[in-house]
Amino acid sequence: MRGRCLESLKHEEACRKLFDLPEIKLGISTCLLGEEVRYNGGHSLDRFLRDTLGQYVEFVPVCPEVEAGFTTPREPMRLVGDPDHPRLVTVNTKMDHTRHMIQWSRNRVAELEGEGLCGFIFKSRSPSSGMERVKVYSEKGMPVKKGVGLFARAFMDRFPLLPVEEDGRLHDPVLRENFIERIFALGRWRETCSLRKTRNRLVRFHTRHKLVIMSHGQAPLREMGRLVARASDMPTGELYTRYQRLLLASLKLKATRKKHTNVLQHIQGYFKRALSGDEKREISEIIESYRRGDYPLIVPITLLNHHVRKYEEPYLRDQFYLQPHPLELKLRNHV
Repeated sequence: MRGRCLESLKHEEACRKLFDLPEIKLGISTCLLGEEVRYNGGHSLDRFLRDTLGQYVEFVPVCPEVEAGFTTPREPMRLVGDPDHPRLVTVNTKMDHTRHMIQWSRNRVAELEGEGLCGFIFKSRSPSSGMERVKVYSEKGMPVKKGVGLFARAFMDRFPLLPVEEDGRLHDPVLRENFIERIFALGRWRETCSLRKTRNRLVRFHTRHKLVIMSHGQAPLREMGRLVARASDMPTGELYTRYQRLLLASLKLKATRKKHTNVLQHIQGYFKRALSGDEKREISEIIESYRRGDYPLIVPITLLNHHVRKYEEPYLRDQFYLQPHPLELKLRNHV
């Protein structure tokens, strides 16, 4: 009995080490944290972001209008003209602040490069911070939802592969889970890069993230596998740079129910010799129910984690796919 208790304690300690949370800095529109910086003196507090996600990340708040020198409250502004190159104009007095905001945005984005951000959450529909579908008005006052906020555009141009989302889109459970998975993966990658860069460390990182990458696509996993296999053929710095580019691009692809089902079945294969007939049928039935949409992802994941502990499968025990972010966020309860 004492031996079993010691083994259990060792497993719990291993899990704690595996799921130690990386340090994550996340840019965010200031109003989403409840600060009264909007044009009307109000805020757009998102309690999930501030109170729940905020327990696991360090926010770097940015309010383009206030930081660029505009008062609160202030005359509202909107985008006008060509959706690809809009002007930022006040609604009533028609004052054009485009040049000032573009220059400020470029300077602020350059400053943020030194923060080591793992992503950014923008305020939707904002003429400065909206990520997509921002209203752009014609000279006759007719709007089309084809714009991007001036600061958001500058940020995304500077960091094209960095995870970005906006508060409205994060109400979608799939987009929310995908975004938060990406920032935690990037946080772990940044921690790896903070150590002495070696081929062995990169191979270790890739091995532990194989199933995470697989859930976003088989093709990216194969391409990254080929790069890792040639690790000794190139300078370490170049290897890390190329790997990071592939990692961020692969995680940008949406993980779907079909892709998750493929990963779950792949995991099941590791137990083909250990499981009893009943256990195999149970896993197959749960995975199929998930595939049909009867269960959220947390159900098959919980069952598979149980078997990882029970049969002490070493490869799966190290896989971040089985817990890519804190369980307390409950992200897989809804996808």
